Amino acid sequence: MRIGLLTEGGYPFATGEARLWCDRLVRGLPQHEFELYALSRSAEQERARVPLPEHVTAVRTAPLWAPADDGRTYSRRERRRFADCFGELVRGICAGEAGAFATGLYGLAELAREQGGLYAALRSESAVRLLESACRAPGAGRAVQAAQVPDLLESVDELERMLRPLSLDWYEEPGPGGLGAVDVCHAAAGGVAALPGLLAKRFFGVPLLVTEYGVQLRAHYLDHRPGARPAVRALLAAFHIRLAGEIYDRADLLTPGNAHARRWQERCGATRDRVRTVYPGMEADRFATVGEAVDGGDPDTLVWVGRIEPAKDLIALLHAFAEIRRAAPQTRLRIFATAAAPGYLADCRALAAQLFPDEAADALTVGESPVTFEEIGGPDVPSPAEAYGAGRVVLLSSVIEGFPITLVEAMFCGRATVSTDVGAVCEVIGGTGLVVPPRNPRALAEACLSLLGDPDRARRLGAAARARALELFTVEQNVAAFREIYLRLLARGSARPDGDVPFAQPPEARVPGHWTTPTWAPVPEATA
Repeated sequence: MRIGLLTEGGYPFATGEARLWCDRLVRGLPQHEFELYALSRSAEQERARVPLPEHVTAVRTAPLWAPADDGRTYSRRERRRFADCFGELVRGICAGEAGAFATGLYGLAELAREQGGLYAALRSESAVRLLESACRAPGAGRAVQAAQVPDLLESVDELERMLRPLSLDWYEEPGPGGLGAVDVCHAAAGGVAALPGLLAKRFFGVPLLVTEYGVQLRAHYLDHRPGARPAVRALLAAFHIRLAGEIYDRADLLTPGNAHARRWQERCGATRDRVRTVYPGMEADRFATVGEAVDGGDPDTLVWVGRIEPAKDLIALLHAFAEIRRAAPQTRLRIFATAAAPGYLADCRALAAQLFPDEAADALTVGESPVTFEEIGGPDVPSPAEAYGAGRVVLLSSVIEGFPITLVEAMFCGRATVSTDVGAVCEVIGGTGLVVPPRNPRALAEACLSLLGDPDRARRLGAAARARALELFTVEQNVAAFREIYLRLLARGSARPDGDVPFAQPPEARVPGHWTTPTWAPVPEATA
């Protein structure tokens, strides 16, 4: 089977979990051929390509960060056609009309496929005027009606960038290359990454599978850029809403990574019969040494691991630890950073120094703080597994969370966890850890104290957490799920234009022999 894997800013370029799960999937299915269709976000990404296995037969890339001017200009007839299609698209964006959005989107894609790229047309004065008319038309949202000329210019630039997949040369007629020749299109994310798959389904009937471990529409809402203009944000949010609705409506199958992402998809129009939850697969072997060790970590140490940023709410964590110290003065908190927002890290350090001044046992001992900020990858803590193994209880204090990767890693390490009830936390924990409301330092402190005062309970919860993680969140279960999904999608290929239904006949029917002729069939008379 030939799989077209669609990515944006991920595999085979970027590092991190977005790249890792794709790499694990591809390497776990060596019996299939994979073709990668990757949209890159920067020149640095394209220079950092990772090694690929042999069954990746083709890699086609396109930049979203550089101008895509092919020098093509349209004739008068083509300009009128562009105006009709783009006018429908922006009417769908501004007035919330899904039908107009889809008509305009596919009309622009067909125009680009027949006549060349849309770069010049999308950046023309005509495009700006069409967007302005849609913003001023009756039925447009209040926020977009207030758009001024700078807002319109910026919005048109952003729309041109996000619509660049329409102008790519990936949509050739079925043959030796292109998306028309693959058996299944698998988009590794929603949004712009799924646009090529949407067009392959439109042009060639190729089944479309969309996997979302983080919902792109939700990510857009949470992406707060300093100085962003309200009208621009409203226009781009409306575009992402309409695009998500079209993807969820047209995809043959959606595979969210958790129930939290699934609810977002269903709220945006996905039907339950085309949604199947597939948990991301993670390498359990990296944490086996810590998870199987008899030593359960320092009983007086609490551990936090992750990226230090406002969404993780370390401020509430530090206030909770202040209450823990009053009840259990011997307790320590070790904060391990995988990355950090510099300004927020400085604020956390300042608060920790204020709440916990350096302490010393006597006049001859050097004082030290019970809270430490450490970096994973250094000489003291070279790996995440050693970070989780430093304590008996692992904390998650986030106010915003999708799928909690660090929580699953702690479960693989056999650690009891105390987490805030956000995102997919309850679904991941499943009763093997303690969950408290977000932004509630007192509740977080009480939950930690209950585990610190009952080591046997912490040990039982850690063992149950590891068993749950090994059952649900391994690479093996993820690969097995997608292997089955690929076969099911291929078997549903009766809607493809060639009319050939995969697996409609058994393999032996294609082997010449007497068994290929039914016994009831008439025997032809011999000719002289």
